[in-house]
Amino acid sequence: MSHHLDSPQARQDPRLDITDQYVFRGERGTVFVLNVSHSLAGDTRGFHPEARYEFRIDGNGDAVEDLAYRFTFGDADPAGNQEFRLERLTDEHAGDPFAAGTVVAEGRTGRAVDGTEGLRIWAGRAGDPFWMELDVLQAVGAAFDHGTTVDLSGWDPASAANRFAGHTVHALVLEVPDRELLPVAGTDRRIGVWALSALATDAGGWRQINRVGLPMIHPLFAHTDEHLAARLNEGHPSQDLSTYGPVAAAKVAGVIRAYGSAVDPDGYARAVTERLFPNVLPYTVGTRAVFGFAGWNGRSLIDNTPDVMFSFASNTPISLGLTQDCVTSRPRPDFPYVPPAA
Repeated sequence: MSHHLDSPQARQDPRLDITDQYVFRGERGTVFVLNVSHSLAGDTRGFHPEARYEFRIDGNGDAVEDLAYRFTFGDADPAGNQEFRLERLTDEHAGDPFAAGTVVAEGRTGRAVDGTEGLRIWAGRAGDPFWMELDVLQAVGAAFDHGTTVDLSGWDPASAANRFAGHTVHALVLEVPDRELLPVAGTDRRIGVWALSALATDAGGWRQINRVGLPMIHPLFAHTDEHLAARLNEGHPSQDLSTYGPVAAAKVAGVIRAYGSAVDPDGYARAVTERLFPNVLPYTVGTRAVFGFAGWNGRSLIDNTPDVMFSFASNTPISLGLTQDCVTSRPRPDFPYVPPAA
């Protein structure tokens, strides 16, 4: 349930740290974006050559993958460019780390690549489209840690600043035509998406390092809890509600009691956790992505997810005091969509 430098493992090697996931409508189909290697860590080395980066897609609502796209990378050359390979895995193989996928594209970072069946891929350094106000983040994290209201009494919204302005990430961009996704999605065209990074082990297996579905799970529930931060990245979405639901519900209920914003704090907390877990980003294929107060349908590169998630979890309006205009580099209107590196 990754976020910027969210766990000890991620900070050890930012190439494995998934900062954000986005899913939205593109020019040809559905676009999946995964960002890693944030420049906030000070060393933007691209993608780990001993890692896998995967988009996993559930089509029937059981939080079990029916389709997966797996990226692997080679070593960087002197200019920092890397060769990559993309594999497609289906059915029972989609969640099997030892299954061999079908190679659907090969290419090089910094260049747009066309794969089989109309796929389109780009990987490389990009601007970070996410924004965050650190004073608000700290106050929200403290409230959910201690069961209090969000104390912003000493904060002036007029001084709000985007901590990530001017920073870069390394982005994976995959655009998949509808004809590839609709057989998985079924008649309602709904899919659930999560992304992960995994590192090869000395024993010949794979260790999952980061996992992300919905945004802002880590800042809400593990902002100062290193143990929970590590645990939130483990496991499988199908186990999330039973594994993390009680912990998250207790934190939500504490904040709701402090605010008095619901008659039944425990009931509201259960409703929140049942919506947050499994930690999978929902999206209806072929529609405009909006992650907002009215509903969650994918996530565009300009959605204000902190305001949405902080307010939803606390049942109280909370704002960073920032808008999409605070980013240094704006998303592109066409492929590969992500902002150019400033």
